Amino acid sequence: MVAELLAWIADKVIALRRRRFLFFLSVASAALQLPGSSARAADEIQVYNAEITPPGTFSLEQHLNYIWNGSQTPPFPGGIAPYHTLNGTPELAYGVRDWWELGLYMPFTFDDNGTYLPGGAKIRALFVSPHAEDRKFFYGLNTELGYQTPRFSQSAIGLEFRPIMGVRDLGWELIVNPIVDVSFGPYGEIDFVPAVRLARSVAEDAAVAVEYYADFGPLGNFSPPDQQQHNIYAVVDFKMFTLDVELGMGFGLSSGSDGLISKLIVGRTF
Repeated sequence: MVAELLAWIADKVIALRRRRFLFFLSVASAALQLPGSSARAADEIQVYNAEITPPGTFSLEQHLNYIWNGSQTPPFPGGIAPYHTLNGTPELAYGVRDWWELGLYMPFTFDDNGTYLPGGAKIRALFVSPHAEDRKFFYGLNTELGYQTPRFSQSAIGLEFRPIMGVRDLGWELIVNPIVDVSFGPYGEIDFVPAVRLARSVAEDAAVAVEYYADFGPLGNFSPPDQQQHNIYAVVDFKMFTLDVELGMGFGLSSGSDGLISKLIVGRTF
């Protein structure tokens, strides 16, 4: 009798744990479903190089990109068709330490009718090897937490993890950002969106570069090749008065990419 009672109790405990485990899985699945379709507007096209704002100072950057030739169909119902959109974000950053920077983004888009569409807000923390601009090997990690409006993304809340790895020597510089984007909600997914930059210094404050940006889709279940995004850019960096300027022109390498895009980044430390 005692043995039967103990067996009955054990069965009930196992059943309860199983139900709790299944409940946990269902909640996790609802919060982060893989794969999904959380396509989003591109407000920033940049490879991070681990350089940060000096401690105790601010910097302000304006990112802009214009899609000359892109899809005229929104990536999701109610989204923004890329064709003839001006996308960007002002970014305010503050140097906390020589290895730590905080930043705030306010993304936006002007659609092909000239209508201003706010994109939400993002906060970020950037951690890097100190004085990265003077190192041959440098590294860092940028983390972002953002809220995106329904026109920008099907997932309101998103996280970005952007590792930074780079080497420079003899006037050359190679940087890799193996970015992972995490979005939450019914359309949440974990996307692999790497970026790479190869640059050559041509003067004290000037460089030319080739940059590559991709969106392979969900980790572990990449999108079909014709739905992936692959873009390559020709870029020039220079100083104009007290401003840091980056100009680039890019084009798509796959049918899932925008055809022709120009980008501009203007920044100043103060």
